[in-house]
Amino acid sequence: MRFRLLVLFCIFTLTISAATIERDANGVTMRNAEETVRVSICGNSAVHVVAGPGNPHAASPQEPWFVNGCKAAPFDFTKDEKTATLSTSTLRVSFNLSDGRLTFRDAAGHILEAESDREPRRYDAVELNGERVYRVSERFLLDPREGLYGLGQHQSGAFNYRGTVVELGQANTDIALPFLISSNGSAILWNTASRSWFDNRFPPELKLTADAADAIDYYFLYGPEMDSLIRQYRTLTGHAPLLGKWAYGFFQSKDRYKSAQELLDIAAKYRSQHVPLDTVVQDWFWWKCQGDPEYTAAYLKPHADVPGALRELHEEHVHSIISAWAMMDPKSQNFQSFAKDGFIIPGTFDYDASNPAARVAYWNMLIRPILAQGWDGFWLDSSEPEILNGRSDAVLFDKKLFLGNGARYTNVFPLLHTGGVYDHWRASGNEKRVFILTRSAFLGQQRNATVVWSGDVYSTFTAFARQIPAGLNFALSGMPYWTTDIGGCGWPWFRDTNDPAYQELFTRWYEYGVFCPIFRTHGHRSNDTNELFSYGSATPTLVRYDKLRYRLLPYIYSLAWRVTNEDYTIQRPLIMDWRNDPRVTSIGDQFMFGPAILVNPVTEEGATTRSLYLPPAPAWYDFWSGVKLEGGRRITAEAPLERIPLYVRAGSILPLGPEVEYAEQHVNEPIEVRVYRGADADFKLYDDRGDTYAYEKGEHAIIPLHWDEKSATLTINAREGEYPGMPREQEFRIVVVNGSNMPLIKEARYTGSRVTVQFK
Repeated sequence: MRFRLLVLFCIFTLTISAATIERDANGVTMRNAEETVRVSICGNSAVHVVAGPGNPHAASPQEPWFVNGCKAAPFDFTKDEKTATLSTSTLRVSFNLSDGRLTFRDAAGHILEAESDREPRRYDAVELNGERVYRVSERFLLDPREGLYGLGQHQSGAFNYRGTVVELGQANTDIALPFLISSNGSAILWNTASRSWFDNRFPPELKLTADAADAIDYYFLYGPEMDSLIRQYRTLTGHAPLLGKWAYGFFQSKDRYKSAQELLDIAAKYRSQHVPLDTVVQDWFWWKCQGDPEYTAAYLKPHADVPGALRELHEEHVHSIISAWAMMDPKSQNFQSFAKDGFIIPGTFDYDASNPAARVAYWNMLIRPILAQGWDGFWLDSSEPEILNGRSDAVLFDKKLFLGNGARYTNVFPLLHTGGVYDHWRASGNEKRVFILTRSAFLGQQRNATVVWSGDVYSTFTAFARQIPAGLNFALSGMPYWTTDIGGCGWPWFRDTNDPAYQELFTRWYEYGVFCPIFRTHGHRSNDTNELFSYGSATPTLVRYDKLRYRLLPYIYSLAWRVTNEDYTIQRPLIMDWRNDPRVTSIGDQFMFGPAILVNPVTEEGATTRSLYLPPAPAWYDFWSGVKLEGGRRITAEAPLERIPLYVRAGSILPLGPEVEYAEQHVNEPIEVRVYRGADADFKLYDDRGDTYAYEKGEHAIIPLHWDEKSATLTINAREGEYPGMPREQEFRIVVVNGSNMPLIKEARYTGSRVTVQFK
């Protein structure tokens, strides 16, 4: 018997053996003597599953990570004696009526995931922090060929998590984000902020566990493409705003600059040497008392006027962000005030970001006064949070939060902490785009204009190599903006910038950093310097790559617009674009930077070559030489210290700007549009005013570019949109790369109307 969903109808019950099935407008509920299992349809490609004893509604009462919940969609329902099935146009979910197991299939009937028949769902009653909850676990059977990714950022060096165990508990360098993507085109959002565990020690089986919950609770999503899965995730939890254009340039940082004058001196040296720079970063210990917005006397010498110093930086087109912590010195005035109002998490020196009133106070008493001085953003450090003596490993598990039991909400702090700053900044009327650098993340945090860095990692080649899969899995967790301490944090092993061995590491790391979404160096060095000029014979290479990053800004800023407008991902593991190629399933040391550039970092000390895989494509071109190569094979690439192997996919349009010293500098020189032959290509060149939210109101411009391979014609289509101050005319230098030593070059003048340029 088949039923079609109507706008209004009565609930009905089907009794099959020990199980009953109830259907309503949003989904189906199965009940038996042990548990209730609810499957809600959330769209053609998404379902929400809640299972537990009694009549559970969710894993936890509060879900602040969601922006949009489960929205009903049409579905079909069928049943026979053994099985009941919900079907949409793209997804089928079946109940096994004898034991309640669920199986997820695509529209063609291929199994995507199936709950295990070896052990049923478990609900082990425990008491945590005085509350009776369940430790729940769910098991899925896995295909032997299936790759698993996401889950935040972890430092084991694993990219494909098959055969591993991952603890999902916030810690310095380890980010808990319970969103898991499969190479088969599906994803699971494990819907809890509790400390959780991913366990695939037994290869055929995946076990997911939450330490404190009312129920098993997860969303099952189907793409099948990974971009679609990430778009669905961001539709549920929030879309990523566009950062200021300056944020895609170079960040100079170290632990730490000791005065406002040092910031001015650093900026002046970069400008005098004509080395590109957009941001200098003020790390910790600028404060007289941590938690209060008051500078030390030393910080104010010899430049006592911090707002004046920031104005001087801005006159040189240099931005600056400043460190602020959730943890406060108990001697600070703000701590005393927060403690009096009950805004401190008991047993810590951290304010309780889960309390809306505490978030208001944190904004009013610390962040707002600092922002008013002219800082351009905040480094919200130690957002796991860190509590005492550097502890940050799931530290809220045994705490009491305003939101509820810390065991339930162990991992949610960074979302609420960054969200308080973002929401109040936006509500203040300040049109400067929010920028937040922070050390941890949770579901939905991409909506808070955050950039996450990989934490206080070692300054070694081993640590460097592990950053690459860590960042790629973070991208597959739905988070678009990520960076590392180029060269490593340093602590507890400090390196010397004069040491040739360290110069090699820093150079390799820096070359990779150019192709991270955010480009930033940081760390403590034994000789107390970290600027590009301090690396001796490596400096010319570092400067050359800095200039390359700035030439790539038209490409990068256009991709950033796609992040905001299309839920795009800039730093792309190969599994995103070649999901059906089994050879990329476990490649975590190569990635695409946007649609065009294949990046192959060199992470072996002393190496002058590296083995890499060129995925299937019409062809690949060596970025440096223009030599054409065949795809679908492994090669050994030349990789002297001054060169990171880069390849451009045939059928790509790559816009390169002129050399500039800061992101918003306008020079009267052409934009170079490189066309890599071998297939049709499209690119949308985006621009706006650079650092206001006017783009949300339509103040931006897009120039669509199209290459027709058959006719060898580039079409620069009519400009879409405009913004105040937009250049009305633009010179383009079109370079067609065809694998020969003589690329084809033509010039085109563009005034906003369609222009075609043909190459014979």
